[in-house]
Amino acid sequence: MAELTRPESLRLLDQVPIGRIVYTVRALPAIVPVSHVVDNGMIVVRAHVGAECAGSVVAYQADQIDVEERLGWTVTVTGVARRVLDPEELAGFETRLTPLVSAEGVETIRIYPEIVTGYRLVDPSL
Repeated sequence: MAELTRPESLRLLDQVPIGRIVYTVRALPAIVPVSHVVDNGMIVVRAHVGAECAGSVVAYQADQIDVEERLGWTVTVTGVARRVLDPEELAGFETRLTPLVSAEGVETIRIYPEIVTGYRLVDPSL
């Protein structure tokens, strides 16, 4: 594996529409797939788990891996999730970002990256 820089990691993350958010429920880890956008270096998701995530430290991971060739990349972002409350911002994200699951209580949250780690899976014969 080759380590990626923070800018490379966020650029790759911006190229895929779906990832996984990791948060806690009653002190236990929970993971759900969600759609996302990268906005000014931050990850924004619209999901039914937003209320549980808001104000907490979460992790977000997305990847693009060719399982046959075992090549690709993976990126993990860790940071605090905050609700997006500004009506103009909310309207903009609603047009750019469709929740993966239609459910009651969809919230828009922004993850403020504190730690960004990314790795590229490379051909070991090279």
